[in-house]
Amino acid sequence: MFEIIALMLLSQQPLPPFVVGEASYYTVESSSRITASGERMDDNAYTCAMLDGEFGEYYLVVAQNGNSVVCRLNDRGPYVGDRVIDLSEAAMRKLDLNLSNGVLNVTVYRLGSNPPPGLLLH
Repeated sequence: MFEIIALMLLSQQPLPPFVVGEASYYTVESSSRITASGERMDDNAYTCAMLDGEFGEYYLVVAQNGNSVVCRLNDRGPYVGDRVIDLSEAAMRKLDLNLSNGVLNVTVYRLGSNPPPGLLLH
């Protein structure tokens, strides 16, 4: 929630959503150990996979329950159904501590390569 407030205070206009839909998560165990960007997959990093976007850019992911996380894009996907973003396990736990069903409805905002200071928690 802090990220959203800080983002609105730092910008003159609200950011338009980059994409809205379902988020899922993936782990080293359930996927390749190397991401599409060439990095090693790290379940504890705040990273994500999307079909569009530039590697290294940051995205604010806001769940319907009000929780949010800032992630760095380092992989491609998801390739399942209508999902719009795959999150690392750490990022998904930030949105849903219990990983209740593995899928959440989210709104994703593009922050770019240099997000405002204070938004990156990890």
